[in-house]
Order: sequence, then C-alpha cells, then structure tokens
Amino acid sequence: MTSLSVETLAADAVEPITSAGNAQLGIAVLAGIAVIVLLITKFKLHAFLALTIGSLALGAFAGAPLADTIKAFSTGLGNTVAGVGVLIALGAILGKLLADSGGADQIVDTILAKASERSMPWAMVLIASVIGLPLFFEVGIVLLIPVVLMVAKRGNYSLMRIGIPALAGLSVMHGLIPPHPGPLVAIDAVGANLGVTLALGLVVAVPTVIIAGPVFSRYAARWVDIQAPEHMIPSRPSEDLDKRPGFGVTVATVMLPVVLMLVKALVDIVVDDPENAVQKVTDVIGSPLIALLAAVIVGLFTLGRAAGFSKERLSSTVEKSLAPIAGVLLIVGAGGGFKQTLIDIGVGQMILDFSKDWSIPALLLAWLIAVAIRLATGSATVATISAAGLVAPLAAGMSTGETALLVLAIGAGSLFFSHVNDAGFWLVKEYFGMNVGQTIKTWSVMETIISVVGLVFVLLLSLLV
Repeated sequence: MTSLSVETLAADAVEPITSAGNAQLGIAVLAGIAVIVLLITKFKLHAFLALTIGSLALGAFAGAPLADTIKAFSTGLGNTVAGVGVLIALGAILGKLLADSGGADQIVDTILAKASERSMPWAMVLIASVIGLPLFFEVGIVLLIPVVLMVAKRGNYSLMRIGIPALAGLSVMHGLIPPHPGPLVAIDAVGANLGVTLALGLVVAVPTVIIAGPVFSRYAARWVDIQAPEHMIPSRPSEDLDKRPGFGVTVATVMLPVVLMLVKALVDIVVDDPENAVQKVTDVIGSPLIALLAAVIVGLFTLGRAAGFSKERLSSTVEKSLAPIAGVLLIVGAGGGFKQTLIDIGVGQMILDFSKDWSIPALLLAWLIAVAIRLATGSATVATISAAGLVAPLAAGMSTGETALLVLAIGAGSLFFSHVNDAGFWLVKEYFGMNVGQTIKTWSVMETIISVVGLVFVLLLSLLV
C-alpha cells in the first residue's frame, strides 16, 4: 500500500512542528478530540468538516504555526486517500455488483433452503459474514435486513434470534477485516502487513462472531421478544431480474480477493525470499489493489453478465456504486489528516514517553484509546483512524504479527457500545421497530461483546505471535 512507513512516522515524531511540552500536547489532543466530538454530536456537523476543523484546532492548541498544521493535514489526507481510496472504490463496485445482480439474494436463498430451524441463526451469521466482506456496514444492513425480516416472519422466529447473528456478522467484518475502510486505514497508519492482518483477523473474527451472534442471540431474544414489523418488509432487491448468478460462482467471486491476499501472506511466511519467482508473482496478485481489481473484473462477468446486464447497465451499476462512497472517502481522508497532525506535533513521542513507564500492554492501550473515541464520537471509522494515529509510534520495533494484532486491537475497540450518537444505532432501531431501551439491550450489548471478546482473542494470539 502507498503509505508512510513506521520509521518515517517515528522520525516525524522526533522533530515536531511545535516546541510545546508534553503537558500542553496532552491538553491539545484532548481539546482537539473534544472539538470533533462536540461538532459531530452537538452541532450535527458532517464528520469530514468536524475532523478538518478539529485538526486545525489541535495544531492551534499545541502552538504549531497554522501553515505547518495545514501542511500536516493536507499531507495526511493525501497519503491516506492514496493508500486506501482506490481500495474503498473497488470494494464499493464489487458490493454493488453483488447486490444489483441478485448474487447476494442467491447466497441467501441457497443457504436458507438448506438451514433447519436450529441452524437458522448460524446460517444468518454465515450469510452476513460472506456478504459483509465486500460491503460497507450500512450497505450490508440495507441489503440484509429485508432478508432477516422475511425469514423471521416466514419461519415465525423471534426477530432477535435471527437478526442479532446477522448484525454480528456484518459488524465483525466491518471492524476487523480489510478491505473495510477502518482496518485499511489502521493498517496504513501503523505499517502493518495487510495479508497477515487479514489472516489473523479471520482467526479472531470466527470465535468472536459465534459468541456475539448465535450464542448471545439466545439471551437477546428473551430480553426483547418482538416480531418483524410488517411495514418494514420491502420487496426483494432483485425481483425484477429474469436470471441471476449461481451460488458457487457468486461465493467464489466474493472470496477471490480474500484468497489472493491470504495466498500472498502464506507465501511470504513460507518462502520468505523476495528474489523467489513464486513470491514475486504472489506479491503482485496478492496486493490489495490487484486482488480487488481482479475480483471486480471477474465480477463484471460472473455477476453482471450472468444476470443479463447489458454493457450500459454494467457501466451504470459501476457509476452508481461510486457516488455513495464520496462521503466515506472524505471522512477517511480527513481522518488521515488528523492522524498526521497528531504525529507532526509530536504526540507520538509524547505517548512513547508516557507509556515507557506504564505496565499496560500496547495492545490494551490501543483498545482503550479506540473505545474512548468510539464512545465520544459514535463513529467506528473515526475511532479507528484517530486511535491508529495516536498509537502508530508504538508499532516501531514490533514484529509483523504484533503490528497486525495492534490493528485488530484498535478495530475491536472501535466497535465498543454503540449508542445514541451512532448512526448504526438508529438504523437498527428503526428497521427492527424497537425503542431506545430495547436497542441498547440488544444491539449495544452485542457491539460491546464483539469489542471485548475480540480484545480477549487478540491478547491470546499475542502470546503465540
């Protein structure tokens, strides 16, 4: 990925753009984050503008020259968009192809046709996890919730027994597994290896989603026993299609980038010779850009053309997939600018100075910082970006596996206790027809379980890696 190396980040932190002491820097960080939180929560300002203003406020509070603060913010924004912007766009295209072609419905229908009443929650986890790989969380919810509501109504299931596993699958993918924006930006910030992070992320994700999904849904269904609201059950997204792609080819297309990146990671570990011909090939085809681009090109045929799309409709589908991610790209870019401002004013060195005398592990520190920002802003992406910028210097000297776990610790922390300042909270509340209290007892608790269980497995893996 195009990014600043960890060594560069550490070097930048040694020569800050301000001469402020640690105390003033600490106050500046708190004030900068407070500005962002206040603008997002109180004044309902878009996160892009809030992060931009918060970055300028951060530099001002730290006593940095305005020109240097603007340069730091612009550099961080440019580097972040260069590193992850194309990947986010390719992921959006693949997700749109999956939805519009009926491929997502094909996966859903095939799995549900083979699922018994006992295995239905597990089927929902599987559906959400597979579909959630290339989709943004909000898109995944919009795509899956109608299916959840129809399954609950058709089988007369408790909505929570079916819905919580699906939400858990989507949320875990969103927080822990690239190519979602949060994990990608964290990987970029701390200089982690994407393939290794993906592999370890899957190891953490599987037990986490089981505990937060099918297991927790038993209790959630007792606490909030509701049925699917009739008025929220819409028509299926692909009902107007004459045909749709097959189950096997759809799953293969969705899994293609994941498999290519995992192959690269495996070859890097087993061969470990940059001059080896096999490793040279896998380094190319397993790079995130090539892996996702290959999946999109394959998807144009296996998803789009298989559904009978004309060239014009394929072009329209791609075009429509890019418009909704403009806001995401701007938020991620501004978050990268905020991260670079943190680094350039010397916050990284400040954290190193403070933490060297602490007994708290770096992974736990990263999780706690992400939790604090998540609770304050309500945004998992903002929490991930900000926390990654703050703890990036801690990655210097870490092994490849340890930096990957640092990314996962940040991702787990960014999912902690979604509440009223999170758009996802209201999305789930409205779709499921719950009140605020019911949403907290189900959705918010589920998110907290994912965060805590994810951290536990990250810490356990740290004993082995």
